[in-house]
Amino acid sequence: MTATLTPGAAPNAPTPSSPRTRLDDPTPASRRRRFDWGTPFAYLIALVMCGITVAPVIYVVINGFRSTAQINRDPAGLPDPWVVTNYLGVFSDPNFWTQFANSTIVAVATTVGVTLLGVMAAFVIARYQFFGRTFLFSLFTAGLLFPLTVAVLPLFTMLRSFGLLGNLFAVIGPQIAFALPTTIIILVPFLRAIPAELEDAALIDGAGRFTFFWRVLLPLSWPGLITVGVLAFVASWNAYLLPLLLLGNPATATLPVGVQYFSTAYSQDTAGVLAFTSVAMIPALLFFTLAQRRIVGGLTGAVKG
Repeated sequence: MTATLTPGAAPNAPTPSSPRTRLDDPTPASRRRRFDWGTPFAYLIALVMCGITVAPVIYVVINGFRSTAQINRDPAGLPDPWVVTNYLGVFSDPNFWTQFANSTIVAVATTVGVTLLGVMAAFVIARYQFFGRTFLFSLFTAGLLFPLTVAVLPLFTMLRSFGLLGNLFAVIGPQIAFALPTTIIILVPFLRAIPAELEDAALIDGAGRFTFFWRVLLPLSWPGLITVGVLAFVASWNAYLLPLLLLGNPATATLPVGVQYFSTAYSQDTAGVLAFTSVAMIPALLFFTLAQRRIVGGLTGAVKG
């Protein structure tokens, strides 16, 4: 009996439907997929860090729904029963809404000032050649090494001579100044990465420097602007030292300082203090959480640039 060979087929060739065995597996053992022990370890570290970060926030929020007697009896327990009067008392406090408005004004004004001044300064440093440009950028970089606590005393003396103590502008101006180094360092790589051909084409079409800056550069730098804006807003909302020293009373205080005033006035009401604290930090947490992806994308673009 003779075997029939298919034209172009080799003798004893395995059919496509026949499964391969380990003996004829052409894949080298070194290329086979191995278990990466680093992945579970990385997830474990991430979960531990998330727990350390989120646990205090959850503790403050949940204990705001308890009474002070429940907290004293069992500090780590759950609300039994749930008490909402603490949060209702915070929302009915007129000082809370005054301090909330002050924090909003300071944070929004600081964010707008930091973004506008930062992008204009970064535009000059990134797109123009002039004597001392490297020194100017290094000077802004050195500003990161200048702590706020060192400047508090001369800043307080200067603002007192100007009669600005107790005014919100006394906090807005210094916060803009101390946020500019970070803003410029993030924005300069963005603006440098924009091709020079776009600027040349805009100039040929009759657009001036300001038109190119406003209609071309700013839209292309939008991820970086969102990043520095979010960072400036959150830092301003959580600022404590400058509002404490420069504003001075509950009527002009921001929410972080208002927490101290509230805890001093109601030192025995632990649950009420926790409720006030949780409400004060929720806006910044929500704002940062909603813009988290934008921040990561902006910082990634700054590193690539």
